[in-house]
Amino acid sequence: MSKKLFISQPMNGLSDEQVLQERAAVIGKAKAVFGDDAVPLETFFEDFGPDAKPLDYLARSIEFLAKADVAVFAPGWEYARGCRIERQCAEEYGIPVMEV
Repeated sequence: MSKKLFISQPMNGLSDEQVLQERAAVIGKAKAVFGDDAVPLETFFEDFGPDAKPLDYLARSIEFLAKADVAVFAPGWEYARGCRIERQCAEEYGIPVMEV
């Protein structure tokens, strides 16, 4: 059975291209551990308007985290406020955590 992967990564100050490149690298590393049938949840949100606040993104991220089998954290997660909150939620609610 495939695992649903939640990817948590720092995004502040990065271009969409940089975020997507890092995301692809993290997914590749996670699939090396969990197998090619591991499925990353789509947590790169592009449907928020210009007035969206960081908390809007975090709220949706936590919704996706609730569906995950594993939370995978990209390098630098510990320096990003949203990633730290996602990590705490994963730990508090028993979602296994992996760092790459």
